[in-house]
Amino acid sequence: MTIKSIAALICIFFFHNAKAQLLDSLTIYHLGETTSLDSVIKDPDKVIRLNLKKSHLKSFPMEVLKCKNLQYLDISKNTIKEIPEGIGQLTNLQYLICSKTGLQRIPKDIGDLVNLKYINLNQNELESLPPQFGKLAKLEIADLWSNELEDFPETLRDLKKLKVLDLRNILMSDEKQRYLRELLPKTNVELSPSCKCAW
Repeated sequence: MTIKSIAALICIFFFHNAKAQLLDSLTIYHLGETTSLDSVIKDPDKVIRLNLKKSHLKSFPMEVLKCKNLQYLDISKNTIKEIPEGIGQLTNLQYLICSKTGLQRIPKDIGDLVNLKYINLNQNELESLPPQFGKLAKLEIADLWSNELEDFPETLRDLKKLKVLDLRNILMSDEKQRYLRELLPKTNVELSPSCKCAW
């Protein structure tokens, strides 16, 4: 039996069992992905892996919030300045990719994504992270490089499973770099050389 066949069987089980477990990364990878909002509108419950990369979106597609079984979302390389309040409804989401969109703000209820393992918000215009970011208890990788980040909440210390925090290409003083490493002593915090900046 091929991996794709196994993935199909798992999906059938998933849709007939409300208490089905989250899918592992290999199974998600081999799933057929949904690539249009028309499919989302037609049957949102069947959408597990949604790829809307380079779809010429001008804002976050609110239809996505109806996909209660969504586990993988890629909305990169669009024009999305804000992720809306309500994203926290996607409690099965494990992978969120929103890079190169001009993103300026993350909502407070990002912390309600209780199963999120991977987040990629790189090459955007973020200046801060909400304190609720520290509620992402299952987060393992946070790719935030090349943003305008200046403020980092103390709640980052609660990210006990975080393995990698990529903050390269962000101007940061020695003091701020030390602060981050002290907050996350068991995390590989990737940083560019510090600057002689004070703000």
